[in-house]
Amino acid sequence: MLVTAMGVVSMGCGGKNDTTAVYDTTIYTPEYAKGFTIACDNDSVPAVMINNPWQGADSVSMCYRVEKPAERIVAMSSTFVAMLESLGAVDRIVGVSGLGYISSEALRSRGDKVADVGYDTNVDYEKLVMLDPDIVLLYGVNGPSPIENKLRELAIPYIYIGDYLEESPLGKTEWVVAIGEIIGKRKESEDIFAGIAERYNTRKERYSKSTVRPKVMINAPYNDSWWMPSTSNYMAQLIADAGGDYIYKENTGNASKAIDIEEAYMLMSNADVWINPGQAFTKAEVAAMAPRLTDTRVFTGGEVYNNNRRSSPAGGNDFYESGVMHPDVILDDLNRVFHPKRSDSYQPVYYRRLQ
Repeated sequence: MLVTAMGVVSMGCGGKNDTTAVYDTTIYTPEYAKGFTIACDNDSVPAVMINNPWQGADSVSMCYRVEKPAERIVAMSSTFVAMLESLGAVDRIVGVSGLGYISSEALRSRGDKVADVGYDTNVDYEKLVMLDPDIVLLYGVNGPSPIENKLRELAIPYIYIGDYLEESPLGKTEWVVAIGEIIGKRKESEDIFAGIAERYNTRKERYSKSTVRPKVMINAPYNDSWWMPSTSNYMAQLIADAGGDYIYKENTGNASKAIDIEEAYMLMSNADVWINPGQAFTKAEVAAMAPRLTDTRVFTGGEVYNNNRRSSPAGGNDFYESGVMHPDVILDDLNRVFHPKRSDSYQPVYYRRLQ
């Protein structure tokens, strides 16, 4: 089954006027991302081809026929805002979800030119229709977006952007090329991505040569469990590429694994650094949510860092927004965290030591 931006068809990939076009000429194959390709038909009309755009999707394919560049865009995730901003296209955003949680100053400076359409379960469809978007950029979690059927009913074009599913840091970033195609800036998006990939890989090569790789614990307890990502996870790859050693090697699957607090305590007792402890801004907040761990060396030694140095007015974390377009900067941050005594004067952008 192939799902288009306008509905469901049994073959081909269509837009409003053509549901039988066949896209058999690939014009962009990602180097890192696994969730999309770009192809064109015999009339050279491009389409962004999407594969399995949510967790648990199996053989789900979608496409969006780019008959003309999108000029009016509703972005349902802040990462889409970051990608559009990198392409100089913030002025095309007419609607977002959760405006207060978006960090982009370029977007926020547009004031009432950008509407907040609400969240998946309480979208203001009247407002959405009045915005007259050319496209809505969606994401799905454990299934299709709750608003997909309504968008189809209202004949509002949409496409899923699956950057969050990518395990490769550069795979996440490479989705900027899919958005570049949608807005008529594929060449610019390819150039931007190529620069980011070059900077990332240069840093990765340099940092991976470190002979001292501190053991890194990650995350925080949630409902008496501690969710540990797999060794192939996005954060695990960032840790390795930045010169660290992700401490939990037992999970080699494709999803996070819950461990109990006692096992987390044993891991923490052997850790040199603890990163991403939930939403904590201070060590006191960490102690309140994980009192069992306050006697560990990593906590008493002050080697606890979080990625919330940059936040929006409502508390949105810019690491998860602009960070998608700056994996090279995240590597620099993490390398500074892992090797605080290195000689240069680099100041982290996203990470900070908790006091």
